[in-house]
Amino acid sequence: MVSTGLHHGFESLEEARVLLALDFAEAVTQVICQPFRLRFTTAEGAGEHIPDVLAVACGGTWLIDVRPAARIGEADRVKFAASAEAALACGWRYLVVAGWRPHVMAVLDTLSSQRRPVTDPLGLQEVLLGGVSRGPRSFGDLVAGTIAPPVARAQLLHLVWHRRLSIDLAWPLADATLVHLAGGRAG
Repeated sequence: MVSTGLHHGFESLEEARVLLALDFAEAVTQVICQPFRLRFTTAEGAGEHIPDVLAVACGGTWLIDVRPAARIGEADRVKFAASAEAALACGWRYLVVAGWRPHVMAVLDTLSSQRRPVTDPLGLQEVLLGGVSRGPRSFGDLVAGTIAPPVARAQLLHLVWHRRLSIDLAWPLADATLVHLAGGRAG
């Protein structure tokens, strides 16, 4: 992950997607996959579970389980409840990732293609940042207002990945997508 500077293992494509989303999430400082074995007791007897991810961020720590919604059974619900209780006892937040809106992973994949350091010999990043300094503008308008729109698209994605600019991931990425200064700062 770029955010941690480390390689992280995963057991499924769904877990890899969570790691990509965590890599994009601002302020994630550490990620531990399969962090511990949780042993617990229920009315039916002893049980155990290994949560999928422990993510440490500036805003707190998250314990995360990953399972597609269609594959969550009663035994999983018991394990997830035990994980939620353990997280609560530690002062952590708990989350089960059971799926994504269809476009989210495509957008994160597109953004992540520009996460590595890049050069900007044409000075497009400052033009793009300046283009939203007085308020949001559409992705298409921003890149069209540069001397090299195809290159500006890549630079714009880079700026979004590095949270200098922001977009709303609730919607698919398109030329009509509004681009804002990160943190809503204008002017």
